[in-house]
Amino acid sequence: MTLLILAYLGGALTILSPCILPVLPFVLARTGQPFVRGRLPMLAGMALTFAGVATLASVGGAWAVAANQYGRYAALALLAAFGLALLVPRLADAMTRPVVALGNRLAGNGASADASPWASLLLGVATGMLWAPCAGPILGIVLTTAALQGASVQSSLLLTAYAAGAATSLAAALGVGGRLFAAMKRSMGAGEWLRRGLGVGVLGGVAAIAAGADTGLLAQLSVGSTARLEQALVDRFHSRPGAVRSASVASREDAGPLDNTPPQAVQAAANVQPAAMLLAANDTSAGFTSRLPVEGRLPPLDGAVQWFNSPPISRDSLQGKVTVVYFWTYSCINCIRTLPYLRAWADKYKDQGLTVLGVHTPEFAFEKNPENVRRAIGDFKVQFPVAVDSDYRIWNAFHNNYWPAAYFVDARGNIRHHQFGEGDYANSERVIQQLLAEAGKPSASRDVVTPDAPGAQAAPDLRHVGSGETYVGYRQAENFVSPGGLRQDKSRDYTVAALHLNQWGLTGQWTAGAEQATLDRAGGGIAYRFLARDLHLVLGPAADGRAVRFVVTIDGKPPGASHGADIDANGNGAITATRLYQLVRQAGDVGEHTFEIRFLDPGAQAYAFTFG
Repeated sequence: MTLLILAYLGGALTILSPCILPVLPFVLARTGQPFVRGRLPMLAGMALTFAGVATLASVGGAWAVAANQYGRYAALALLAAFGLALLVPRLADAMTRPVVALGNRLAGNGASADASPWASLLLGVATGMLWAPCAGPILGIVLTTAALQGASVQSSLLLTAYAAGAATSLAAALGVGGRLFAAMKRSMGAGEWLRRGLGVGVLGGVAAIAAGADTGLLAQLSVGSTARLEQALVDRFHSRPGAVRSASVASREDAGPLDNTPPQAVQAAANVQPAAMLLAANDTSAGFTSRLPVEGRLPPLDGAVQWFNSPPISRDSLQGKVTVVYFWTYSCINCIRTLPYLRAWADKYKDQGLTVLGVHTPEFAFEKNPENVRRAIGDFKVQFPVAVDSDYRIWNAFHNNYWPAAYFVDARGNIRHHQFGEGDYANSERVIQQLLAEAGKPSASRDVVTPDAPGAQAAPDLRHVGSGETYVGYRQAENFVSPGGLRQDKSRDYTVAALHLNQWGLTGQWTAGAEQATLDRAGGGIAYRFLARDLHLVLGPAADGRAVRFVVTIDGKPPGASHGADIDANGNGAITATRLYQLVRQAGDVGEHTFEIRFLDPGAQAYAFTFG
């Protein structure tokens, strides 16, 4: 019920988003129609289509992507025709005659064109196809639930609740608009001019959506943005013990396929992903009380495909021990920056009975390979036990939400605290100290650790982070500006010109896949305009394992003292394994720069940018 309410409120809030502006003319154009035969069918068509398309998006698949993309084109064509019909009455008569005839046959009456519920329903269907880009973090919770667990009654109900919230806000707009337009019609016979104005508005909305303004400029406006409101709602519901764990959303999980001009309903999930990631990356909730609440029982730890640093660990074997269960994945920068603290806690409190248990649950396909996980464990010097949870069995048992996530379990097997995302380390360590004291094994030291964190493991410079996680594969790509967009699963040549902040593009011949882009011919590269101290890029070598050499430049010059841990001062580096590479760490003042990486060999695979 909590999630249903949250989903409904999230849908209702979308009316306040700036990127709704191109869609509102379609809605307000029906204000003069009777509610039952005009406005209600449009609202129903919008809600049902939104829920249906979002359901397809949530389960993914190339067939759903193609269907949704064609649906977008059809919706734009339909609404463009509707706008022309408002401008040209004769065209309106010709266009609505077949719809009216069909409606008459189905309804068995002589409904007029203006009151035809079928015409209104059809407009609602088109509006639903174009509404979703303005969705915020709450829709991401719903879509990634289905992406992780597949289509289910729960995810369908949540999508329907979200759509109902959006329809409610639309109904309110129709009510206000209806009274406003009625007053205008009563004065000076403004009806015809109003009709023409709406026609211009509709055509302008179609042009804005076709040009990507609804998901570009308008979506980036801060005035009227609902992201903070939705963030507050999520935080409000997630602040109660147990409420967080009732959801099933992954902050970094793939939520839907998209390119730089993606299907509208699918893009909602991708636009949400960075906001949901922000929830995980910067959760620094208030300190715990002296009486830590019980948030639930430790679930079973069954289903790992392999264990490292230990034989398989069962829930029963942890009775009498204080345990930290830590969900991570090895290419996640937030996880990487948290590992030094997990290592330090495991070493500091091992004699008091603390068990740190890592659960490696993958995001990308390459992270499912146990050999890759074993290599990452060695690279990060992880010595505590790690369960390879490639099938999401443990993840789902916890109903976990985020990478990284830590659950603090007392000696009786009760979950007493959780920490989603990096940060708040001192508070987490004091939780460990209190749970050990409850178990009769108080720590000799009340100090907190300050671990050594080299390279990418160093804490981020949050004051200067102006760029967010950006995926290269078409499933979640955004802000991609190479002409022609990403061509899904087919090789093509790309170019890139001047970039604005947080825009990026490819150069050379690439094949864009769902998760990553693969370089087909040596000499190609990637450019990104960013603002952050650190820039990281998840990269993989050629499919046959051959290393790929590359050169990095910043504003066209070698990085010098601003080189990252994985390149030298001249920008030279090599991809030897599929992992996160730190390519830039700005020395001195942090500013906005253009990053470029050029690959000297073919086969490079690029997955995602992260910043710190």
